[in-house]
Amino acid sequence: MNAATYELPHLRALEAEAIHVMREVAAELERPVLLFSGGKDSIVLLRLAEKAFRPGRLPFPVMHVDTGHNFPEVIEFRDRRMSELGERLIVASVQESIDSGRAVEELGPRASRNRLQTVTLLDAIEEHGFDAAFGGARRDEERARAKERIFSFRDDFGQWNPKVQRPELWSLYNGRIRRGEHVRVFPISNWTELDVWQYIARERLAVPSIYYAHRRPVVRRNGLLVPVSDITPPRESEKVEELSVRFRTVGDISCTCPVESTAATTAEIIAETALTTITERGATRMDDQTSEASMERRKKEGYF
Repeated sequence: MNAATYELPHLRALEAEAIHVMREVAAELERPVLLFSGGKDSIVLLRLAEKAFRPGRLPFPVMHVDTGHNFPEVIEFRDRRMSELGERLIVASVQESIDSGRAVEELGPRASRNRLQTVTLLDAIEEHGFDAAFGGARRDEERARAKERIFSFRDDFGQWNPKVQRPELWSLYNGRIRRGEHVRVFPISNWTELDVWQYIARERLAVPSIYYAHRRPVVRRNGLLVPVSDITPPRESEKVEELSVRFRTVGDISCTCPVESTAATTAEIIAETALTTITERGATRMDDQTSEASMERRKKEGYF
């Protein structure tokens, strides 16, 4: 007879860990919020929240920090998904932060609203009194994110200090904070991009159409394919090409690029992801090209 085994399959183990983290936050903290952009990681995060708390309602609202420069396919998906769930959606607007003078619009060829999200996010956390914010960041995305713990402590200015991370031994999480402080919580921190797509396939989750191969006008710039739009027009010396591309990550149009691909199904994306040697942010994000420490600087200021 075969000996009984209690080892969970890989995805089941990751799922169980993430659900445990979410339930810990709901038990320890008073006013959590789930950050949802309509991207693949936050789609998985929302599915995990369903598994953690259904058939009841989620014990926290969902919030999107809207730059105003999002891909229309992603905004349409966000609204449709929230309508299906019947959960409360808070939209924190970067445009409103600019209009009120809380944030200043960047100018020039590298202008982006991506960094301005920090002000909008911190203002929304303070306005609503949130003491925990679930995010879909993963350690494999970028070196600064690899430094963060699952419970990432933020001081009363919303800032992150990588030198004062709290220990997380034996899956024990320290959620003790003082008034004005909060924690960013990353339930899928231990997942990889491949794990995310395999989970999407297993759960048959819908994602915005731009994750799949489609034809789009682009220009080649600094080793990236920049989508041609009103926000990112071609420069005088650049040649516009129409290529078959897909997005590995979604964000502000001003800094998010697709990759050349013919992967039109989830299975094809999984196969393609298994063979890639470049991280999704390294292959697609212009804002991470400014310096090797650009993400860490933004996170210290209070970025996601």
